Amino acid sequence: MGFVSYHCHSVWSDGRASIEAMVAAAETAALAEFGLSDHLVLTPYDDSNALEWSMPRNGREVRDCLDSLRRVSEGAALPVRVGVEADYFPETWRELGRLLDDLDLDFVIGSVHYADRFPIDCSARFWAPLSGEQVTAVHRLYWQRVRELAECGLFDIVGHLDLPKKFGYAPETDLSASVDAALDAVAASGMTMELNTAGWDKPCAEAYPSIGLLRAACARGIPVLLSADAHAPGEVARHYARGAAWLRQAGYTEMRVFRNRVASTVRIPDVGKDDHDAS
Repeated sequence: MGFVSYHCHSVWSDGRASIEAMVAAAETAALAEFGLSDHLVLTPYDDSNALEWSMPRNGREVRDCLDSLRRVSEGAALPVRVGVEADYFPETWRELGRLLDDLDLDFVIGSVHYADRFPIDCSARFWAPLSGEQVTAVHRLYWQRVRELAECGLFDIVGHLDLPKKFGYAPETDLSASVDAALDAVAASGMTMELNTAGWDKPCAEAYPSIGLLRAACARGIPVLLSADAHAPGEVARHYARGAAWLRQAGYTEMRVFRNRVASTVRIPDVGKDDHDAS
């Protein structure tokens, strides 16, 4: 089996292209499967910017998006999987679970984009005024939320682990205990972790997670999935050759695929240096 690309966004959330254009790009890239996972953010905060880049919390547009994806998939030349990328908040995860139960999905990516009200990956301008102590606090809370995400049992895939490094603001103190607790929770949950290649195009210039965290996940037996986090057609398989090499360096030989929220395992494809790499 070839590569899959499940972590992809369209104009229904913060993507820059239609569902039709994203599916067509997956066909052109000769992917084995394509999945759409537009953002679903049930924020507990009235002052959050989440509705600027996610589907509305009333759920109606979520269903409209998924219905549109299913219509497009009927004529596609490859299997199209139906998913969402949903944010974890301790205040709203039970409400989210009720909504997810009614959506007939193939997979759910669980992500943490906020440390309470702080928007982790929105812009470097939110990080710039922070003291070193405050930067460390954001990182620490992020890993706590990842642990809680894993423990709540709602999600199939944990998205872009290690996201707070995006703009290059590193914690001042060692947070290995928090990181280990989060990884242990992911392992205990049976969730899949993605290697998200989008980080190579961000200021951190490194995939999510780092190779060290990827090795730590492999040592814990956490299954893996290669993802592009595509927001445009040209990104549906970006840096996949590099990502596959990282997976092997970390000790992985297999990756997960999903259908009807049931995972199965396939071998990581062999690729040449430039195959499936949009960089």
